[in-house]
Amino acid sequence: MNRRHILAGLAAAPVSLAAPGLIRRANAQSVLDVASVYSLSGTFANVGAALNDGSKWAFEQYGTAGGHKLNYLLLDDRGDAAEAVRKVQDAMTQRSVRHVIGCTNSAIGLAVQREVFNRKGVYVNEAGADEITGKDCNKSSFRWPVASYSAVNATVRPLIEQFPKAKRWYTITGQYVFGDSLLTNCKEIFKEKGIEHVGNSYHSLSDREYSGYIANALSANPDVLAICNFGNQTVDVVRQAISYGMKRNTKILAVWSTGLDQFQALGPDNCDGVYFGANFWHGIDTPGGRRVAEIVKAKTGDVPNYLHACGYAVAQVLIEGINKANSTDVPAIIQALEGLSYEGPTGTETIRAEDHQVIKDYYLMRGKAKSAMKDKNDLIDIVAATKAFLPPEKTGCRMPATL
Repeated sequence: MNRRHILAGLAAAPVSLAAPGLIRRANAQSVLDVASVYSLSGTFANVGAALNDGSKWAFEQYGTAGGHKLNYLLLDDRGDAAEAVRKVQDAMTQRSVRHVIGCTNSAIGLAVQREVFNRKGVYVNEAGADEITGKDCNKSSFRWPVASYSAVNATVRPLIEQFPKAKRWYTITGQYVFGDSLLTNCKEIFKEKGIEHVGNSYHSLSDREYSGYIANALSANPDVLAICNFGNQTVDVVRQAISYGMKRNTKILAVWSTGLDQFQALGPDNCDGVYFGANFWHGIDTPGGRRVAEIVKAKTGDVPNYLHACGYAVAQVLIEGINKANSTDVPAIIQALEGLSYEGPTGTETIRAEDHQVIKDYYLMRGKAKSAMKDKNDLIDIVAATKAFLPPEKTGCRMPATL
């Protein structure tokens, strides 16, 4: 495939892409190209598509940033980190793009953040692995969702406190960067709290059948099953665990869920009594949340899910940084973002300067009985909302002073 064909697939917005360069002139207004990196095919294509929708809708809502018309360039990485890097290289080399958002999984996020840093751009992403704002942090990269550490500490700790006699935990883990990051943090809490980790089953990225792993979990007779994976695989493990009867005698916790879309896929009968962690819930009433809800309602006729909100959020962070800097200059945007507070989807959110992590709540939720639901989307109750972040000096981040 030649470069002409590669670049032809970049654009999702109606603005003409004929003229290369960071800033172009169109109808007497300069145009800023921003690349978004999402998986529209592969294992997590449903996740990438919804994230992409949220980001596109944010661009439509803002329209401009720093006085420049925004042009949205979609890079479909097909679920492959190497493909993501190649497409980012093409956009940054051939189009002089310096502003990048988005990723569908942590492996892609880590690869893209290194590439953007090496090419002196700015990048806002949705990755969950601790390394993003930990040992692999860099000056270019900012993260909106919480880290794995935060997700685990905001779900596992409250559940241990609520059920102090539940001493036996089993984990089912995705054998990829993000799953391992969740598992590592679970193990640290188990050790601290005297929890017996009675076993772990790894599954691959391609697995769809989990009966063998669930049989292993059942044989260990755990009090709690903690699921440490992502996307449709979370739904599949929860559904199959319930079908094998685990919900009768075992608490089930999906440490990281994508919220409403997964709850709808499971249905109220399966969700009832199951615990979930999530970065966003449409029922939390905040100014930023209401703004996202209005946009999604206009587009879909329904309430926003986490993926819509997360896609919106990474675009919002970049645009707010450009507006505060009143410039497209990357160092100026980075400086503007460090320490910035703004009204995000979960309320007032703040970007920590030391590691470029957005400080926000993570939610522990419990599925409610169908008889208690007020409407078709009222599937859970919030058990806890927690800002559970490592101090900057303990994240492993050694932030460079400059690009």
